[in-house]
Amino acid sequence: MKKKIPKNIIPCLWSYNIDNMDLAKDKEIIITQVLNYGDAGRIKWLYSVYTEEDLKEVVSNPRRGRWFPKVLNFWEIILKTKIPKKKKEKAIFKLDPFLHNNLLLDPPGTNKVSASDA
Repeated sequence: MKKKIPKNIIPCLWSYNIDNMDLAKDKEIIITQVLNYGDAGRIKWLYSVYTEEDLKEVVSNPRRGRWFPKVLNFWEIILKTKIPKKKKEKAIFKLDPFLHNNLLLDPPGTNKVSASDA
């Protein structure tokens, strides 16, 4: 795969230097980012570069903390794959540092009940 990543894909890969990316070596990152952040045109490009099996492999084995819940659910349905519950929970991107195992924990230093007390 010697193709270059087109400029219209940059918004999906904003934190990467696309000049240093390799379509084969960085397949997992590229697929994950474009499925999470891409629009129809960018996803069409993704399908022109990778096979549906490539996409299914990445979605079936999601990287920890890289996916939005609705996006992962959508692609799980579209690609007709099943992700084990624990694997899916670990793959979901969480912004709240006090959210753990679907429990809202109180910030350290507050005198409220913590997960270890529950």
